[in-house]
Amino acid sequence: QVQLVESGGGLVQPGGSLRLSCAASENIGSGNTMAWYRRAPGRQRELVAVITGGGSTNYADSVKGRFTISRDNAKNTVYLQMNSLKPEDTAVYYCYGAWTIFGAYWGQGTQVTVSS
Repeated sequence: QVQLVESGGGLVQPGGSLRLSCAASENIGSGNTMAWYRRAPGRQRELVAVITGGGSTNYADSVKGRFTISRDNAKNTVYLQMNSLKPEDTAVYYCYGAWTIFGAYWGQGTQVTVSS
């Protein structure tokens, strides 16, 4: 059983920044893909950003140019840097990890609220 623990959520004003972290209990590396999803009130969970074991990234159109996903394999941690936040970014953000050996797991989620 792999544990994913998110942190870094909170309340921020429009235009502000937050950095989310996701710490994994197992090694992350070339055989592992990590991602961030979010679920806004009344909406389905959606993919925000993904990073492969090789370091390739992809983003939802709504966050391109504002969010950056990165990984530190030595710390078994994935980050989501969120800049120029908008009220529509308000959601619970979930970390997702998929390993060829261990399977796929979700974190418990962290709330991000963008409001003045």
